[in-house]
Amino acid sequence: MKTKEQLLEILNQFTLSEKPVSAEPFGNGHINDTLKVTVETGEIKYILQRINHQIFTHVDMLQNNIHTVTTHIRKKLEEKGAEDIDRKVLTFLPAKDGKRYYFDGESYWRVCLFIPRSKSYEEVNPEYSYEAGKAFGNFQSMLADLPEGALGETIPNFHNMEFRLQQFHDAVQANPAGRLEEVKELVEEVEQRAEQMCIQERMYREGKLRKRTNHCDTKVNNILFDENGKVLCVIDLDTVMPGFVLSDIGDFIRTGANTGAEDDANLDRIGVNMEIFQAYTKGYMETAKSFLTPTEIQMLPYGGRLLTYMQTVRFLTDYINGDTYYKIHHPSHNLQRTKAQFKLLQSLEEKAPEMDAFMGQWL
Repeated sequence: MKTKEQLLEILNQFTLSEKPVSAEPFGNGHINDTLKVTVETGEIKYILQRINHQIFTHVDMLQNNIHTVTTHIRKKLEEKGAEDIDRKVLTFLPAKDGKRYYFDGESYWRVCLFIPRSKSYEEVNPEYSYEAGKAFGNFQSMLADLPEGALGETIPNFHNMEFRLQQFHDAVQANPAGRLEEVKELVEEVEQRAEQMCIQERMYREGKLRKRTNHCDTKVNNILFDENGKVLCVIDLDTVMPGFVLSDIGDFIRTGANTGAEDDANLDRIGVNMEIFQAYTKGYMETAKSFLTPTEIQMLPYGGRLLTYMQTVRFLTDYINGDTYYKIHHPSHNLQRTKAQFKLLQSLEEKAPEMDAFMGQWL
């Protein structure tokens, strides 16, 4: 990390209304480096982030996406006469050269206003899940009228199942780490479901499913709450891009409604928490129903199976390739993750009739 002086010099490249005196690590994000910036009054006023441009290779597009999304939401809030708007949408500040970031020769940096009296939660329970569903549904609802082409894909093919299966097939064919024999049964399970799991891409080509503006990282800790536990705004906008609504609800089901851990070694702990699923879905439908089609509503539980299958495929692909993508903590970590995700997929398949019946109330 940079020295204090170097960080202050970076901050000096932005249009700030108050003079910063320090920048210290903040939060527990895994992708970008995030720092809280204190000003002369002793208050935290800004957030400084170093963008991970190994993952987000097109920084111009990334920052243009975020600018498009935040200004669109701000306009909607202003039209509704909302109060305290600076706490309800992220505000990014331009660099002095007019760009939406500053490049110091090796890293890309951005600055946004710190949202005071806010907090996030790591815990997933029915109450927070309901609030998260409302927040992400409202987020998508406010962005539903963005014109097609307004946003770029910050990570191309991120939730494209056909693309992920092509990567998987390439790994199986090459078998670079010589691990194929030990995962033969898992490979067969993946293949058995492959056609069924590419429905959304086929429906899109047939004009039966449209792309919308997605958050693509729908976790409870990507929402800020006020001091009374009410939602302020959705944060972590790097992966906001065009996609299918099944991705956003699917990823929450995969992560939030799993009774075990993503890499749980004890498969008996893994299952579906239906209370979490129902709470999130109820909140989501309260704010998202206005723009969803009946086809999308009907397919939302399938989104949970799809995203869990996709993650099973991605972990298995990485294991077959010799662990080249995900960080691992032991040699069979990706295999352990694969088995845990596959167990969750099987649980979701068992619960599918119950989940589909629950969605029926909105059809």
